[in-house]
Amino acid sequence: MRAQSNGPVLVADAGSSSLRLTVFGDGGEILAEHHSDSPPGEDASGRLRTLLDEAPPPVAVGHRLVHGGPELRRHTLVDDEVRARLDQLADLAPLHVPPALTVLDAARDLLPDVPHAACFDTVFHTGLPAAAREYAVPARWREEYGLRRYGFHGLSYAWALERAAELLGRRPEQLHVVIAHLGGGCSACAVRDGDSVDTTMGFTPLEGLVMSHRSGSVDPGALTWLQTRHGVAADDIEEALNHESGLLALSGTSDDTRDLVRSRAAGDERAALALDVFTHHCRRGIAEMAASLDRLDALVLTGEIGEDQPEVREEVCAGLPVLGLTSGLRPVVTERPEIVSEPGARVPVIVVPTGEAQQVDRETRALLAGRTEAADGGRSD
Repeated sequence: MRAQSNGPVLVADAGSSSLRLTVFGDGGEILAEHHSDSPPGEDASGRLRTLLDEAPPPVAVGHRLVHGGPELRRHTLVDDEVRARLDQLADLAPLHVPPALTVLDAARDLLPDVPHAACFDTVFHTGLPAAAREYAVPARWREEYGLRRYGFHGLSYAWALERAAELLGRRPEQLHVVIAHLGGGCSACAVRDGDSVDTTMGFTPLEGLVMSHRSGSVDPGALTWLQTRHGVAADDIEEALNHESGLLALSGTSDDTRDLVRSRAAGDERAALALDVFTHHCRRGIAEMAASLDRLDALVLTGEIGEDQPEVREEVCAGLPVLGLTSGLRPVVTERPEIVSEPGARVPVIVVPTGEAQQVDRETRALLAGRTEAADGGRSD
């Protein structure tokens, strides 16, 4: 089968609590889409069929996968061998990988004659320097078990970096920036000369910043204490840290910053605490990432909270004068990337709408173009 790098591409982004299907045209325009706030299961084939009935036939399908593990370090076309290797990643990101594989299998069954690409969030961080990659744990854990920091949200970072570079009139390779992806999951990343050199997430997407219903970093001694002194089972700890923590646990009412901003204004002290903890951890994570750079050319905010929550943006930036950031950010008035800091600001603040699906579309087309060129003996079409 000869792959085509032009034509419609279907992008599947399956998460722990949602499924987003989008068909993109050659120019990145959206030809059809289906978003659901429920996780994919046995109905994955039905949801795919519904979209395919409305859209032109895709020439390829790109799948977002959170974790590539230690071996899958590049975006790759999926064959039976790659698919078998993907099963080994499920326990590295148990909230994200299994639903993505459910959709991948359903899509391969429905569309067996088109290429399927696996695009990994971890690829952006493949070149992390050893100082940022390694945990200070026994060698056996690192060498036999593969315990190391991988980093996530890489597809979002790749998209945001390109858009920020365009706004600044520079190439990504010329920039030293911190990018913060603030959404249901939250992380920050230091980008030096176009490459990720540090990030707040680690072995799993649980490390780092406070998130909607994930805890972020917790003293590991506290977790072993819960197990040994109070008999809390490991499964119960994992469930609590992934589903019952974060903004939801602190507020007791909601994991959505929009709700919490309204509740805080009405005098809810727990909502105020949740937002204070969240923004404090954001500032700390951004400052931590800036320590891996020689300078700070810009702070880039993306993700649903970074894009849609002006109160959070303001509180994060107003608390970081040490990095040259200030308050007084302008509201976002379009759905395009924008510089929201005042003109002449020492460190520009840029808001980039989330672009993970668009980046999967781009990476899938790049894979197909490479395959076509190889089939032509090195000549492009």
